[in-house]
Amino acid sequence: MHRSSATALTFAVLAVLASGCSDSGDDTDAAPATPTSAADAPTGQATPDTVTTTTPTAGTPTAGTAANTAQVCRAVDQLIIDGSRQITADSAAATREELTPEQLNGKLKGRLSGLADDLRAQARKARDARIKKLVDETATKIEAGAAAKSPAGWMGTDFVEIPARLTRDCHV
Repeated sequence: MHRSSATALTFAVLAVLASGCSDSGDDTDAAPATPTSAADAPTGQATPDTVTTTTPTAGTPTAGTAANTAQVCRAVDQLIIDGSRQITADSAAATREELTPEQLNGKLKGRLSGLADDLRAQARKARDARIKKLVDETATKIEAGAAAKSPAGWMGTDFVEIPARLTRDCHV
């Protein structure tokens, strides 16, 4: 293995880890407390007896969908982080073992294919169509990396964009 190729790959993966994937920032799954009687409600606030229920409008996530989205996005973030760590470890091992570029690419293809499969499993769990599409598209991009002639080259260009997109778009 060429040390410069493995080193470049390691730096690319480390850049992904450094940019990180972020949580949606909404860790609260519980609904806010609702007063149970007029005596518990602040002046002018409706009690459950007087609350008018409305159906969420299109585009407004329900509490269950929002919680599911947060869960799926956290799982996707963790998969990307864990996959990046595994690829970094593989790259370091490839340098120590002096693997050929073909051997490293073979390892990368396997890691990327497995990561794409794991992302598709998360996409199937998503209740929000927007999140399902985002995670499916991410899996498709990673599959393209696995199919690339040089997955190591793909890692240094296309893979590094994935965490930023997930950070920006994977949230309620």
